[in-house]
Amino acid sequence: MNRVALVLLAVAVVVIAALIAAAAAGKLARLTGATYPAALTRAAAVFAAVVTLAATVTSALSGLLS
Repeated sequence: MNRVALVLLAVAVVVIAALIAAAAAGKLARLTGATYPAALTRAAAVFAAVVTLAATVTSALSGLLS
């Protein structure tokens, strides 16, 4: 498997994981009585946090591996 395909696969996995985490955060927010705008805000914050974490880990690993 070439590097481009591997990178695209990794990006797809991160995006799917971020979407699942955001959906779960939004659902939990609604279950605890949050309004729809508040639940969307929480979901967006979780999505951004997961993507940022993935970028940080990727950056750290690429620094170690190169």
